Amino acid sequence: MNRGFYTVMAAQFFSSLADNAMLIAAIALLEEMHAPDSMRPMLRLFFYVSYVVLAPFVGAFADSRPKGRVMLYTNGIKVVGGLLMLLGVSPLLHVNPMLSYAVIGFGAAAYSPAKYGIITELLPPEKLVAANGWIETLTVASILLGSSFGGVLVSTRVGEYLVSAMTLPGGWHPSPSQAAIGIICLFYGVAAAINVFIPDTGVRYARQTLSPVGLLLQFSVCVKTLWRDRLGQISLAVTTLFWGAGATLQLLVIAWSQQVLHMGLSRAAILQSVTAIGIALGAVLAALHVSLRRSFGVLPFGIAMGLVVVTIALFDFHLLPAGGPAIGGLVVSWRTLLAAALMMLVGALAGYFIVPMNALLQHRGYVLLSAGNSIAVQNFNENLGILVMLGAYTLLIVSGMSIRMTMIAFGLCVSGLMALVIWRHRSNQQRFDAVALIGDTHHGDAPVVRRGGRPAA
Repeated sequence: MNRGFYTVMAAQFFSSLADNAMLIAAIALLEEMHAPDSMRPMLRLFFYVSYVVLAPFVGAFADSRPKGRVMLYTNGIKVVGGLLMLLGVSPLLHVNPMLSYAVIGFGAAAYSPAKYGIITELLPPEKLVAANGWIETLTVASILLGSSFGGVLVSTRVGEYLVSAMTLPGGWHPSPSQAAIGIICLFYGVAAAINVFIPDTGVRYARQTLSPVGLLLQFSVCVKTLWRDRLGQISLAVTTLFWGAGATLQLLVIAWSQQVLHMGLSRAAILQSVTAIGIALGAVLAALHVSLRRSFGVLPFGIAMGLVVVTIALFDFHLLPAGGPAIGGLVVSWRTLLAAALMMLVGALAGYFIVPMNALLQHRGYVLLSAGNSIAVQNFNENLGILVMLGAYTLLIVSGMSIRMTMIAFGLCVSGLMALVIWRHRSNQQRFDAVALIGDTHHGDAPVVRRGGRPAA
């Protein structure tokens, strides 16, 4: 790995940390406003809708200029969204928290193609699985620290201190959640500062149309190309399912922890972080043991992940004794320890199967399309999956379904869909050589040149 890759990773870490801390702070803000439970998944819906709506345009934007510069601009948009959420319910402004969070989602949607696209420009295909292991591990570390950091910021003691220390124009003191949001905005600023030091890879793509209609037509061609490719369709289906399930599981874990284990938001956020630790472990194992050519061998782990979620929902944690061992001077109940172990297992299974699939999709998209356009197609499908699953989760909440039954339905859905993907892959295997296609290095309709006109590696 080169210095540019590590600089991208550092910027990604701080940006992702702020994203995950902001989710906890935004949920705390909704609780302060006494918003209904259905507003929690709606908060995420507003965040991810930008990924779907902007997908035809952000890929072309990411390919139109050096990606480090694109990452700088888009982190600036996240700062604006955070400030709107901080000031939106103050006497100074009147902006709905949902709209403020949508602005952060807008920045994230434009940031993603540049973030992942630059990896394919910096590294050769044989390093993509290892690179994705790094990406997922660092992203998970940022989820872990971000969720925990957000939980600490909205805790009673820290929140009271921040409120007393912050005074905004007009003598207005923010609420504890708004004070936390102000601190989180600083981390977006740190990520933006690191973006300045990301090197220009020298990769340039053919000039693309600026016409919205032309971009939509071009994007539709890119979507069809990747879905019709026999490797691309499998990896795209898996990553779409994973991210839809992951976004929903993030909210499910918090709600389940509060309702079943009777945890407060700050402790539930920490339990959610345990899942992230599992993802990191699975990602590391995949990076060490799974090559790009053996990537399809991890698909059954997706079925196992869904079944473990069902097991968690069916098990009665109240059968366990209320007491537990002392860890670091604190008594942790056996219920909490078992829940943490099972959540870590869910994360490990998820990390092990998503890293090779993500690497394969990046490689195949880069071969068939271009770095920015392939990531934009990936984002479109994955976040459409997130919107569908979050929408279904919202409807289940509105219908009054219990959190236990919701988790069972969620786990069975994930396992069933993964079984269908495996069936489709086996059907494809009878008609083509997957290993030969992975080795294909032909680029599609987006010419790539480096400075001086030399073909890109």
